[in-house]
Amino acid sequence: MNPNPDHAATSEPRYRIRAVHTDATVTVYQAYPPDIGLPAARDAAFPATWKRDRMTWIKPSFLWMMYRCGWGRKRDQGVVLAIEISRSGFEWALRHACLSHHIPGLHGDRAAWREAVRTSPVRVQWDPERDLDLRPLPHRSLQVGLGPEAARRYADEWIVGIRDVTPPAREIHDLMRAGRREEAAALLPEERPLPLPDDAVARIVPPVGRPAHA
Repeated sequence: MNPNPDHAATSEPRYRIRAVHTDATVTVYQAYPPDIGLPAARDAAFPATWKRDRMTWIKPSFLWMMYRCGWGRKRDQGVVLAIEISRSGFEWALRHACLSHHIPGLHGDRAAWREAVRTSPVRVQWDPERDLDLRPLPHRSLQVGLGPEAARRYADEWIVGIRDVTPPAREIHDLMRAGRREEAAALLPEERPLPLPDDAVARIVPPVGRPAHA
């Protein structure tokens, strides 16, 4: 159970990754149509039809994923996957990332930022985190865009396990629609702050938004 399901803004820095994680792994979320999602969950690996040569976005925030996929009810996003990947792989992605928007204090001039975007295998962006009603919160949630090199590493090296979490996602949604908020909150995954190496923080967190212990 998540002890603070709505991530109260008063206790959250603007930029921080919250995720289900262990010492060795981090859980991220994606949503796919059944022809990709179901075999991926069955085999703990993406099927041959999954494209390794295009950018794929992973999200550590369950509620941001629910906002994106409509609780697994949007077209072509009907299978929600919880994908457990190696922590070393996740950290590799962040160490090789560039923010999707220009921050002068981080990138210097726009030309340097554009070159970093062009050459980096990973792109990251910070979007408003969501509460149980999928309303935006003041603090941010991370999205990680894996370009072809990183996507291949993700699919072929980092994945530890894949679970289909569509049924609990829809159950939470049904409980919310029935006005049973506390029961819905009890089913949320417990996402805790994820400590990151300093060199990863330096690439993805705007200087003015860094928590004391990122």
